[in-house]
Amino acid sequence: MAVPALADRSPQPRALPLREVRTRLTQLVSLAELTDTVTVVTRDGDPRPVAAIVPAAAARTAAQARADAERIAAISAGWSRRLEELHRQSSRRHAAELRALTDALAEVWAELDRRAPAGDPALARLRAAHADLLRG
Repeated sequence: MAVPALADRSPQPRALPLREVRTRLTQLVSLAELTDTVTVVTRDGDPRPVAAIVPAAAARTAAQARADAERIAAISAGWSRRLEELHRQSSRRHAAELRALTDALAEVWAELDRRAPAGDPALARLRAAHADLLRG
């Protein structure tokens, strides 16, 4: 199977002078279509490229590439906004649940302080385990 024209493994494109391209245009177009071969067109006697015959899939214009990049950026920005909003909602919900838990724990500790004897070692260990929530 032929290697696509823009793949990393593709061989160097062949360079042909314009005079030869004129006589072999149909053959070069078929070659590009069937084997993804790129042919660089040069001016007669000048090795600098002036044009190329490439497969249609590889012949994307800069405007098409920019339009695709803008479309992808817009889609990405939309997803980013959605994720940020979900993160904010989740953070608010988490903060509310943490406040409710901390308030409930404070009520439990107030009740334990009223009922349990002072200096109970089990109660001291439990209070140490909840220290981060009690400060909260």
